[in-house]
Amino acid sequence: MIVVTGAAGFIGSCLASQLNQEGYENLVLVDDFSRADKQPNLEGKKYLEKVDRKLFHAWLMANARNVNFVFHLGARTDTTEQSKAIFDELNLNYSKTVWNACVEYQIPLVYASSAATYGAGELGYNDDESNIEQLKPLNPYGDSKNDFDIWAKQQQEAPPFWAGLKFFNVYGPNEYHKGRMASVIFHAFRQIKATGGMKLFRSHRPDFENGHQSRDFIYVKDVVKACTFLMRYPTKSGIYNLGTGKARTFLDLTTNTFKAMGLRSNISFIDTPEDIRDTYQYFTEANMQKFIDLGYTDGFHSLEEGIEDYVKHYLIPERYF
Repeated sequence: MIVVTGAAGFIGSCLASQLNQEGYENLVLVDDFSRADKQPNLEGKKYLEKVDRKLFHAWLMANARNVNFVFHLGARTDTTEQSKAIFDELNLNYSKTVWNACVEYQIPLVYASSAATYGAGELGYNDDESNIEQLKPLNPYGDSKNDFDIWAKQQQEAPPFWAGLKFFNVYGPNEYHKGRMASVIFHAFRQIKATGGMKLFRSHRPDFENGHQSRDFIYVKDVVKACTFLMRYPTKSGIYNLGTGKARTFLDLTTNTFKAMGLRSNISFIDTPEDIRDTYQYFTEANMQKFIDLGYTDGFHSLEEGIEDYVKHYLIPERYF
């Protein structure tokens, strides 16, 4: 059996779909399944069982001998949430429980870290594990992910294989439920469809022109293919970046969204909200060499390719992956 936590969410549900496409139907899906707006993410998926996240540890103790792999993607991902206690409970301590269970029952583990651990990028975006204790995330969400990475590296006992994946800016189908935390592409599509234009955040730094804030945007289909690669070829444990390796501007992103919708660009700028202005990342770009060195050869969608697929095949027809 293959366990996917956070299975009703954005990346988790896409991973379930990718696993189904690769012929795996022996899935155990773990999440809080009470949210109605997340239920369509799992429609049509083939799996063995759904387990409430609060009951997962007891379930795993009873079924561990039959579990072949754990993908731990469940987390609180709201970067505007300021409660450290919430992140300690859902991101840090829950992840420790999953790790310890995988150690006890010798189950390989892939878990979701985040590029938010890099903060403003003072130390660059290299997945060098000797630097993680020096990283300075900009918010409690990033802190919680970095705290777990540090904790994992300190453990004397580990799962037989483990990988922490620092997801960069993931976009793609099945993020309809994410609200404010959905990708800029999702918000651009909705705003363009409703108003005919798109408002981007104005730059509040003199070294960046408006719209030239840049991120490493990675299509969710590439993320889940990378995850299943690690399950099939569990070679070297460690913490890995997962982006495309190429930063692109928000102007590029928005222009390509207009293009995929068959419309002319109509872009204006507004102030970045004050509650996130001081913690806003102006540049991220994954150094992907460490992951490529594992033997990964499938490559990644360009921003143009990813946006075209997302807009034309999912957002316009309102489909799920």
